[in-house]
Amino acid sequence: MRTSFFSRSAAGLVWVVLSAAPAGAQIFESVGTRAQGMGGAFVAVADDATASWWNPAGLASGATLNILYEHGRITEPTETSGLVPASQTTPNSFAAAFPAMGVSYYRLRISQLRPLASVVTPLAVRQDLLTGGVALRALAYSQFGATVGQSLGRHLVVGSTAKLVRAGAAVGTALPGTDALEAANDLDVPQTRRADLDLGVMGMFGRLKAGLSVKNVIAPDFGAEAGGFKLERQARAGVAFLSPGRQSSQGYTLSFDADLTRNPTIFGDVRHIATGGEAWLGSHVGVRGGFTSNTVGEHRPAWSAGLSFALSKGVYVDISRVWGTDETLRAWSTTVRLAF
Repeated sequence: MRTSFFSRSAAGLVWVVLSAAPAGAQIFESVGTRAQGMGGAFVAVADDATASWWNPAGLASGATLNILYEHGRITEPTETSGLVPASQTTPNSFAAAFPAMGVSYYRLRISQLRPLASVVTPLAVRQDLLTGGVALRALAYSQFGATVGQSLGRHLVVGSTAKLVRAGAAVGTALPGTDALEAANDLDVPQTRRADLDLGVMGMFGRLKAGLSVKNVIAPDFGAEAGGFKLERQARAGVAFLSPGRQSSQGYTLSFDADLTRNPTIFGDVRHIATGGEAWLGSHVGVRGGFTSNTVGEHRPAWSAGLSFALSKGVYVDISRVWGTDETLRAWSTTVRLAF
């Protein structure tokens, strides 16, 4: 009976520890191959179908028809035993857009793990019941979105993405020496549905663009029990300069973004600033690069690069890679994109 009491006490403390863990379900940089290739400096660019994620007002500046499918992986941890915090996000996206109107589906599976601290019972007579264990959390997030935009005069566009979000989380533990990431991937995640809204503004003044985007305006909750989380509001602003095209190229884009809010992750809060660029060499090849830094706590820089290839007129393959010391950003992504 005494052992049972201590076991129940330890189990209760474990649930408290797990439920207190950071649970950011997504950040701006979770989606968008072109955006990732530009370091995440995309709020004022946002001229393809991923504008429904980055800045709904950006759809008005895109192609007449833009359709894309994207697959990627954010943070591929080399250490999956749980000795250090680790996270892996797998995004899959489909989006289609006409000027000022679009539909989208974004799905993210997030697996997180971190060392489980020693548990001390209230009587302090037994210790380290779960020393060396690994705390697991899996989050499933998907959203169906409908995006619309409206011009306000010659220079300003406002847009919104109405979202039906289906999301949830599950927690568990793994024994030392096991593949904790695989165990987190195997967790069954119950999900609930909530309505939410993203808002965006885009100002266009000749070749200068300025954008503001606010995600998760309603900030829905997905469970108050252990593992539950809330989609916190996120705001991001950016500016971009677009050069005129020339005979040998379609010109270039330079951009800068800054998070206006702190966003929670398993590695701690982040608030990113980013700068990036994109240049087209003729109509068949596009190149991108970018730099991102976290302004909360440690510097944690990240660099990015990306390429686009035109397989035929209007059919593109985009690829990107992000590397550096910011665990929330290290990623690769590929997209097949149609633009006419």
